[in-house]
Amino acid sequence: MSRKPYPSDVSDEEWAFVAPYLTLMTEDAPQREYSLREVFKGTRYIARSGGAWRLMPHDLPPWYTVYQQTMRWMKAGVFEAMVHDLRELLRLLSGRNEQPSAVILDSRTLQSTVESGYRAGYDGGKRKKGSKVDIAVDTLGQLLALHVTPANEQDRHQVEVLVEQVQQVTGETVEVAFVDQAYTGEQAAQDAEAHGIRLEVVKLPEAKKGFVLLPRRWIVERSFGWMSRFRRLVRDYERLAETLAGFHLIAFVMLMVKQFVELRFQSA
Repeated sequence: MSRKPYPSDVSDEEWAFVAPYLTLMTEDAPQREYSLREVFKGTRYIARSGGAWRLMPHDLPPWYTVYQQTMRWMKAGVFEAMVHDLRELLRLLSGRNEQPSAVILDSRTLQSTVESGYRAGYDGGKRKKGSKVDIAVDTLGQLLALHVTPANEQDRHQVEVLVEQVQQVTGETVEVAFVDQAYTGEQAAQDAEAHGIRLEVVKLPEAKKGFVLLPRRWIVERSFGWMSRFRRLVRDYERLAETLAGFHLIAFVMLMVKQFVELRFQSA
């Protein structure tokens, strides 16, 4: 009796796109014991389910095989490369320019765990001890830049790191970044201007009642909502900040490659 498919299963169309990025050595290499596609499914399973590595299902490769290969992929930058290429393809398929001229910056705080507690900070606004993930997305909500810090770090202090990454991956096409009031201040504006970007603060109405959908800012909030569907990203379970950033990239790859396959077949 065949099992039901995992939410992390890879379709043939998705695999055709990601395989060239993931093949760090040939499929017939003598040291390869498990199918690369099955290993990637294991990586996706961990990201989606949030389970411990040692709880890998028995019909996927052993946990240590998946763990070691996932770390190799992260260090080789294959997920960054996929996110970059997928973002450009999705923009073209949506009738946009290949590179954006506007981005949205924001952050979210993840509760620390035993593994990440040693590098955690306390976010007084969120009343939470953990790590802060600052991201920059385009106007479609696709990832451009990501930076992980202790939760006590101020958002405005991360502007320079984010805008520098943004201009590197876009070829300096971005002109404006929409932000909330946490990014106000002369230094933040100067840091952005040094890279040719103008910060535009989108403020709450003075007299608000109930939920208010703010222009531009809702896009990055939706991206954070996408990330909350991945249980590995509900809290900070990682010993290293680089691994936490890597799992955010994996999650975006999973979402973006699925969207790419769907859009490509619609336009075919």
